[in-house]
Amino acid sequence: MKMLKTIFVAVAALLFGPAASATLQNLKGAPDSLTLKDAFEDKFFIGTALNLDQIWERDQAAVAVVKTQFNSIVAENCMKSMFLQPREGEFDFKDADRFVAFGEKNKMQIIGHTLIWHSQTPAWFFVDKNGKEVTREVLIERMRKHIQTVVSRYKGRVFGWDVVNEAILDNGEWRKSKFYQIIGPQFIELAFKFAHEADPNAELYYNDYSTAIPEKRKGIMRMVQQVKAAGGQVTGIGMQEHNALDNPSVDEVEKTILGFAGLGAKVMVTEMDISVLPHVRPNMGAEIGERHAYSKAMNPYEKGLPAAKMNELGARYVAFFNLYLKHRDKISRVTLWGVGDGDSWKNGWPIPGRTDYPLLFDRNYQPKPFVKDIIALTQKKKRNKKNEQK
Repeated sequence: MKMLKTIFVAVAALLFGPAASATLQNLKGAPDSLTLKDAFEDKFFIGTALNLDQIWERDQAAVAVVKTQFNSIVAENCMKSMFLQPREGEFDFKDADRFVAFGEKNKMQIIGHTLIWHSQTPAWFFVDKNGKEVTREVLIERMRKHIQTVVSRYKGRVFGWDVVNEAILDNGEWRKSKFYQIIGPQFIELAFKFAHEADPNAELYYNDYSTAIPEKRKGIMRMVQQVKAAGGQVTGIGMQEHNALDNPSVDEVEKTILGFAGLGAKVMVTEMDISVLPHVRPNMGAEIGERHAYSKAMNPYEKGLPAAKMNELGARYVAFFNLYLKHRDKISRVTLWGVGDGDSWKNGWPIPGRTDYPLLFDRNYQPKPFVKDIIALTQKKKRNKKNEQK
């Protein structure tokens, strides 16, 4: 058996390089070792976001981790409108088709991200051929055509869709996006209506960041109540969970879980990462357009993460996963926003050129030391459940 394992790793090194062979050796280790997806199998789905190198299986080391550790996937970028319909009426489904095929081939839950978002929407969406802002009726029709063309193409194949992304500000007020300015708040109700018409069986989600801020949480809840009252099919609400080491508090996240679940919606963690880097301002969320100048002081771990900081990151992850397990009757999915640290958008946002360590797997796609502690939480819960049944 030892000889076979040695041959397997050697072949992996020849085919995919040292990073992949190290990953495969680690993940195929002891027969009684648990992967993330196995550990959480009867709790909730464990997902990750894929970039194009992973979707097209060019990054074999990353793909090995995806297939072994996760059972739910979301596309990081290729299903956003700027890539699917860069020019009016010209749809490009090549990458999205490949993403869906990857999920089907590997029997994974497939999540579509995202149909309507103020960012990464092509400029033509909001203007006519003369460059003037379109009417409400025109924008509604463009929105309908985009949503129904995309959702219909993957009807019965995509499990759930992030229908609307980030429509509420941190203060709980509506974001004054072009969709809001031209259509008004009804654009969300219409988006859910169009998506439901295209695939009545797909789950439909509202997705946002900084949901633990009390004012924002209340604003999201008001909006969802309005949409549901108007007949909108809101299946669930996604908490992005782009967190830091010092905020938000676990208590506030718990209040969000309870508040969202109280609306009769499924709750899911949709884009989780935990930055170890200093924040430019308090309560940094995920405002994609925010940018700040580089400084060495804001990039303290360029050459590696100290053990003490790794321990701090691990304790933070364990605390959140402990919370998610506590409310596993309300939470349907926990998705990490990226596979390994090198894939993470946090390396370039909001300060380009930094080195962050926000995910469960490092730049060589090796599990961080605390991954075993996260998995151990599931075994503790199982033991407690058995003791309760005695």
